[in-house]
Amino acid sequence: MQRNDLAAILEAVRTSELSVDDAVTRLATLPFEDIGFARVDHHRAVRTGVPEVVFCPGKTAAQVVRIFTTLAARWRPVVATRATEAVFLQVKQAVPDASYDAEARIVFVPDPDAGEVGLVVVASAGTADLPVAQEAALTARLMGAKVETLWDIGVAGVHRLVPNLELLRRARVIVVAAGMEGALPSVIAGLVGRPVIGVPTSIGYGTAFGGITAMLGMLTSCAAGVSVVNIDNGFGAGYIAALINRGIPQEE
Repeated sequence: MQRNDLAAILEAVRTSELSVDDAVTRLATLPFEDIGFARVDHHRAVRTGVPEVVFCPGKTAAQVVRIFTTLAARWRPVVATRATEAVFLQVKQAVPDASYDAEARIVFVPDPDAGEVGLVVVASAGTADLPVAQEAALTARLMGAKVETLWDIGVAGVHRLVPNLELLRRARVIVVAAGMEGALPSVIAGLVGRPVIGVPTSIGYGTAFGGITAMLGMLTSCAAGVSVVNIDNGFGAGYIAALINRGIPQEE
């Protein structure tokens, strides 16, 4: 249920097209549904415009399936992050229209009514950064953003970036996934006047410290347009990018 669905129910009650009892039945699972081991937040889509997302690590496959099916009964899109193929195969049995992106590690059912608006560009510094970058790209796309991708354009061959400047300038927001020293977000933010979301990845040799060096480099960027999410957090970057791309709706 999105905000417009809630408004439609209230309007139907106002015009007597829907009884109060029927409206109560439809709203019975708001704000959450208690399924024992989890309380599924059905009110999140009303508050934020995006349904609850399932984070798979730490949960059993059975728990992921139960939460996913509970959400799928009411919402689109349905998204489960950091999912293995084994988890996907079990979800698929319960929700036949579920799909899996192995690179992004996301199980999802898209919203068939969602259009693609604006433009989010997701770039990776290297091929090794692709899983994180693809997680960001698919997240933003599932949230209704038009997404273009640029892979393997890191500073070791910065000339690869130049032919893509026109695309970067057309973006409403840019997500950049980079490991090693994490320099690419600063380079892009210094070339285009768009918000850049840096995603430090855990790619790199010993003193990369599992992404800490890239994160600190991005946090100390001399380019003013760079903000930073946590290490390997492609989902968080894609989510924020989609919100920026969508803009802030005015309250009626």
